[in-house]
Amino acid sequence: KGFKFAEPFFLRQHEPGDMGWVTHRHGVLYAQEYGWDARFEALVAQIVADFITNYNPARERCWIAEMSGENAGCVMLVKDDQPHVARLRLLLVDPKARGLGLGARLVDECVRFARDKGYTKVTLWTHSALSAARHVYEGAGFKLTSSEPRRSWGKDVVAEFWDLDL
Repeated sequence: KGFKFAEPFFLRQHEPGDMGWVTHRHGVLYAQEYGWDARFEALVAQIVADFITNYNPARERCWIAEMSGENAGCVMLVKDDQPHVARLRLLLVDPKARGLGLGARLVDECVRFARDKGYTKVTLWTHSALSAARHVYEGAGFKLTSSEPRRSWGKDVVAEFWDLDL
């Protein structure tokens, strides 16, 4: 009674080697689950390269979730082109860690960090097919601001843009 179990995962900042994992897991999972081609993995690699090249630890962060000694998820928060706006990027929860609240925990960490750093808005880009991620974003208070059909990564997709005012 009154005993709270610890989360089965913990969050940490990125370390050497993690960005290769982020790129690899996105490439593998999105090919398996959505049929997206190697151009998606190339996009992730570019996002990761830009993050590392321009990384400002005072304003940006990447979280890696570990579970049983293995990487199980990730997310990034980076400074957007617009002043006082942060961009949530590359949210991923490995299938072995789904259903544990990890996605919500990663997004909550981004929102908390953005508030602490004085951002006034968090924005993100996702796709309508990513229903679990969309559910997490809605739960965190993000609002869908626009969507548009596109042909990307060998598939017809609907790109969505979401914002959260802080």
